[in-house]
Amino acid sequence: MADASPLLSVRNLEVRFKLRTGIGAAISKGPTALRAVDDVSFDVKKGEALGLVGESGSGKTTIGKALLRLYEPQAGQVIVNGVDITHMGDTRLKPYRRDLQMVFQDPLSSLNPRHTVRTALATPLLLHKICRPEEVDARIDEALSKAGLPTSFKERYPHEMSGGQLQRVAIARALTMSPGLVVADEPVSKLDVSVRAQILNLLKDLQERFGISIIFITHDLRVARYLCHRIAVMYFGKMVEIGPTEELFRAPKHPYTKALLGTIDESAESLDGMSQVAGEAFNPTADTKGCRYYSRCPMRTDRCAAEHPSLETIVPGHDVACYEWRRS
Repeated sequence: MADASPLLSVRNLEVRFKLRTGIGAAISKGPTALRAVDDVSFDVKKGEALGLVGESGSGKTTIGKALLRLYEPQAGQVIVNGVDITHMGDTRLKPYRRDLQMVFQDPLSSLNPRHTVRTALATPLLLHKICRPEEVDARIDEALSKAGLPTSFKERYPHEMSGGQLQRVAIARALTMSPGLVVADEPVSKLDVSVRAQILNLLKDLQERFGISIIFITHDLRVARYLCHRIAVMYFGKMVEIGPTEELFRAPKHPYTKALLGTIDESAESLDGMSQVAGEAFNPTADTKGCRYYSRCPMRTDRCAAEHPSLETIVPGHDVACYEWRRS
């Protein structure tokens, strides 16, 4: 599966966004910043697929963008192949951007409608001086072939392709850079079920054939189970559980993980039950010190209201942030 040494190490990552302040905020003296990602740590090994799973607003996409420095972290470290890139300037960061690529949820919005596929794929090659101009077409043809598209597609415009074809182009664009890590942000959520399976099979094949590490961001636990070696469960900025995929499905420890697994309808075409987890959701603008799952948790105690638990190792590789996990 994966090499033992981590390609990516994330340590105590924190990303905050300023809240709009007004008369009401001044009177209530509420917080001025939202902690979208709060003290998150994890590793990704070479050749590993890690799933980031959670409800909307859990911080999954924010983590992905912070790793690629599309968002600026306020605290913590992002370490790539042993080098801390967290606060590098653009010049020093440029070589690392080649190795860290992103596939977005909506490929149409990530492609310039006035540019052909060739231009979209050639631009990063020329910008990073990866090959000579006369070699660009061969490199594009190779990437399109890996993504399962005929080379004739390089003359097409985005509006001339289906959603599945657009996502293959987006994957091909990432592949032109020969990245070590691809962050895939809900890449199949807007696709039809049959096309979704094709793109998942493509990502799985590319990961296995070329040893690419993948951070797969999704709200669908079944999709994560199919593609990922490990799964990390997020809840409003906090990582509440992380472990090997099959172990997490067989023996989940955090009550939120159990609740998510309980929403899966194996006969359904998609998973939309995450919004149906019982109880009142955490208010991300509240100045809460306790566990963020407190209001929903059936096992909560007074201790849970006082401080959010840190991740604790159950067995090597399986960690949970819960004071009461032994009761499960």
